[in-house]
Amino acid sequence: MRFAPLWRAEFRATQRLALPLILTNLSLTLIGATDVVMIGWLGANELAAASLGSSLIMTTVIFCMGLITATAPMMASERGRKAHSVRDLRRTFRQGLWVSVVISSLVWLVLWQTAPILRMLGQNEDLASLAGTYVRACMWSILPYLWVLLIRNFLSVMERPGWSLVVGIAGVFVNAGCNYALMFGGFGLPAMGLVGAGIGSVLANLFMLLAMMAILRMHPRFRRYSLFGRWWRSDWARFRTLWKFGVPIGVAMALEDAIFIVAVMMMGWFGPNTLAAHAIALQIGSIAFMVPLGLAQAATVRIGIGFGRQDHGLIRRAGWTAFFLTIAFMVGMALLIATQRDLLVSLFMSAEHPAHSEIAELAVSFLGIAALIQIADGVQVVCTGMLRGLHDTRWPMIFAFSGYSVWGIGFGAWLAFARGWEGLGIWVGLGSGISVVALLVLGRWLLRYRLGLLPASSGHN
Repeated sequence: MRFAPLWRAEFRATQRLALPLILTNLSLTLIGATDVVMIGWLGANELAAASLGSSLIMTTVIFCMGLITATAPMMASERGRKAHSVRDLRRTFRQGLWVSVVISSLVWLVLWQTAPILRMLGQNEDLASLAGTYVRACMWSILPYLWVLLIRNFLSVMERPGWSLVVGIAGVFVNAGCNYALMFGGFGLPAMGLVGAGIGSVLANLFMLLAMMAILRMHPRFRRYSLFGRWWRSDWARFRTLWKFGVPIGVAMALEDAIFIVAVMMMGWFGPNTLAAHAIALQIGSIAFMVPLGLAQAATVRIGIGFGRQDHGLIRRAGWTAFFLTIAFMVGMALLIATQRDLLVSLFMSAEHPAHSEIAELAVSFLGIAALIQIADGVQVVCTGMLRGLHDTRWPMIFAFSGYSVWGIGFGAWLAFARGWEGLGIWVGLGSGISVVALLVLGRWLLRYRLGLLPASSGHN
């Protein structure tokens, strides 16, 4: 019974940290949805071109995000090791700035060639050219976006993520306003169409970056860290460590993203109705995914603090608290999706419409599989976040490769084409891949003592 207050305190700490992170993730998703809606007003060609360009951008940015994600467990363990440390957190933050510049520069070189890349992949000439123009305007948002992510990691480590939420919500409105002004000629500006949408993304990310920097500058708790002070000073050992931890995270995140990109491509081979039904089912699952993602981010920070303190009790409580909160939510989502599939699909289209009946029927069948994999999806993301808190990133990357490539893509393709299951087979493959990864990362967390993942204990409960 004497441990009950510690578990209650951890539940409150995780809840306070995770809720703003979840809402911030949703606000960033809303920014992307706003772009899609407003670009759709320009026309079908513009929407198709932006979709092609955005897919290429996200393929590269996912890896970049993984690199910067590594700063969270590093700064958390440094704060756990010495609660009032300033220099160590600032040095890790500074190397995060450096890594962002290096990786953004490499990505810009690739994205500048968007049109030739899309032509090489067999895309329509006009769409490839339009997508290339859009990407050349939009790609400059990558560096400010990575710096915003870096500051979000710092605020999470300081257990003050509410500021990220405030800026994220403001960013939704700034992005919409910039799009309106630059795409359609609002406020007396010239109408720039798709290029305006790209510039709007740059301005929205710059706004969020400047707002975040202002908070760091003015808030008395953050001001003393002088995070952007003497940014030119090198720390090559920490720079290498950030790449060592960050590359496996980036690869794992890219593999997870790749399985869904490949699934979309394979769905397209079965016709537009199958592809549309897949998009509906995937959108519903993506919204639910924001909750375990936020809990995983909170777990990384809380476990990282325990790792720095050499506090096995805190590590255990932080991990299992996030785990069971994730399980509870995803069980609820699984039941909701399983029992309300028709209602959820009707939010996107009416099954009564003759042209939509087949799409709705397929989407309902896909959601049946999506309901079954909700729990596994939650387990894989939260356990991966828990292991990151222990600075364990290499094996989760290997698990992601084996689970997503062999089971997710390989088994799904076999069911879809060799067994004739078509779109349903691809969804079963997705579920299998996610389930394999979930079991592997959960097993590694359970064996953390035997595998030597924990620091020497300092005697904390």
